[in-house]
Amino acid sequence: MTDVRPTQTGLDRSLGLGQVALIGLAYMTPLIVLGTFGVLAHTTGGAVPTAYLVTLVAMLFTAYSYGRMASAHPVAGSAYTYVGRSMDLRLGFLTGWAILLDYVFLPLVIWLIGASYLSARFPEVPMAVWIVAFIAVTTALNVLGIKVAARANLVLMAFQLLVLGVFVALSLADALRGPVDPMGPFTGDGTTQAMVAAGAALAAYSFVGFDAVTTLTEEARDPRRTIPRAVLITALACGLLFVVASYATQLAHPGGAFDDVDSAAFEIAADIGGRLFSSVFLAGLIVAQFASGLAAQATASRLLFAMGRDGTLPRRLFGAVQARLRTPVFNLVLVGVIGLGAIALDLTTSTSFINFGAFSAFTMVNLSVIAHWLRHRPGGGAGGVLAWVVVPLVGAVIDVYLLVNLDGHALLLGCCWLAAGVVLLAILTRGFRGPVPRMSMDEEAAP
Repeated sequence: MTDVRPTQTGLDRSLGLGQVALIGLAYMTPLIVLGTFGVLAHTTGGAVPTAYLVTLVAMLFTAYSYGRMASAHPVAGSAYTYVGRSMDLRLGFLTGWAILLDYVFLPLVIWLIGASYLSARFPEVPMAVWIVAFIAVTTALNVLGIKVAARANLVLMAFQLLVLGVFVALSLADALRGPVDPMGPFTGDGTTQAMVAAGAALAAYSFVGFDAVTTLTEEARDPRRTIPRAVLITALACGLLFVVASYATQLAHPGGAFDDVDSAAFEIAADIGGRLFSSVFLAGLIVAQFASGLAAQATASRLLFAMGRDGTLPRRLFGAVQARLRTPVFNLVLVGVIGLGAIALDLTTSTSFINFGAFSAFTMVNLSVIAHWLRHRPGGGAGGVLAWVVVPLVGAVIDVYLLVNLDGHALLLGCCWLAAGVVLLAILTRGFRGPVPRMSMDEEAAP
């Protein structure tokens, strides 16, 4: 007689708190704090750590809200899921559309940062050449189905942290050779509140991805406790890392004047460690950006495939995979073509464009916590009001404040993106009368 047992179809719940937090840290690419340092220093007038402190506060409020919703909805979720379930499916769709802005345009920013630093090292080569090279190689590897192993990612993160640690140590050593103003990196040179706010809005780019640990909900042990803690730990750990690294770097190079703000850290690396260290730093940054771009393009194409498969986008184009390679070639090429926009954009506008989607989604997640409390009243008394209303409301206000302080061009482009989402939703729901389509934002979306 054949022994028949039920088939296990769920994900393996094997991840503990430390593992989930480590994955979140690796996802955020710690070395990015130096990749965007020049832009932030120029924007804030030399008060980069202050901008990161403001952004960290905002991210902690938002991380708290993500944790609340991950506990209330312990599935492989996203802002789309939380807003759709707690507020309205149409708002959930538009929140997912805002997240799509991050996914699709994030590779553009990654390639632009890498190309900026290579152009600074090899000025005789036009930056457009580096951008095209990044896109061509990354797209080819993703089309072939190349996957970066988790172990390799951990090794890469360790290398990033090593380079970052040496950079900080050399910066401090260089600064201590002369008179030091310990508060200078926080006060800047003629820095104003508006400059700090604008810098904080840009600094949020470094935090993009802390919420990604919520996608591990169905693989974490005791997810109602593990995921909320992991989100907060990831945001706090990265935020403190960014503050410390930017403080040491700003101490070594006060102010925000550079030959090229887009590749300022390369200039500082040469000043504090000589040509050899600047080459090591450049290698670390380029490797990190390449690996990050590879993953970001794959993730974006994966999401577009899922939306095509579910009918949110045209299925024949977005929901198709190449028969032999089993990869979404159209989506990969599309993301690559969008990445060519890096040739015409500067780093300030492109990072602000990414942050428009992030702040929009973050605001809606904070509001979804309040909506969940109004519907289900999970906590009573003053404590419940504080935890489910006051804290997320403060988070939403901070997110909106940072949103409106983004680059003007990015605000215009972001509003156009949201308008396109409203039009698409109207078409898909036949004038908002039909059912709202599902947007696949989880790991089951793999082609």
